[in-house]
Amino acid sequence: MRTGVYPGTFDPITLGHIDIIRRGAKLVDRLVIGVTTNPSKSPMFTVEERMAMVRREIAGIEGDLSVVSFDSLLMDFAERQGASMIVRGLRAVADFEYEYQMAGMNQQLNDRIETVFLMADVSLQPIASRLVKEIALYGGEIGRFVTPAVAIDVAARVERMGRKGS
Repeated sequence: MRTGVYPGTFDPITLGHIDIIRRGAKLVDRLVIGVTTNPSKSPMFTVEERMAMVRREIAGIEGDLSVVSFDSLLMDFAERQGASMIVRGLRAVADFEYEYQMAGMNQQLNDRIETVFLMADVSLQPIASRLVKEIALYGGEIGRFVTPAVAIDVAARVERMGRKGS
């Protein structure tokens, strides 16, 4: 059984993430979506909220999918999941440089797990969770970047946090 891990903060999950999950699920028998913390990012949603959001959004995708949180080195998490592959999405050249460096470091940590890069669909390439949050915080429309349910979740959070630039 080939297991892959698709890690990310998913804060919030975007149409780009869903595209990579859908395509990544075709490459493996089991795909684990690893929801993690990232000390360099300020999350809008808790890990539990992000996991619930991801579960809801992947419900209709075919394949053996699971959503698991982790707060450790990716390669340790992947090893615990029995993964032979890390799935990563690429949007642009800047992503490639960062991801290439990470893949090299991860290979040094565990050379039994390969990193596979999937190019984002052309229509989804500019989407980044960080930008979706920024647009929402300034009152912009995010419906082109996330599902309707995620747009509602983000709007509700922005309402509680308070919009910027008002």
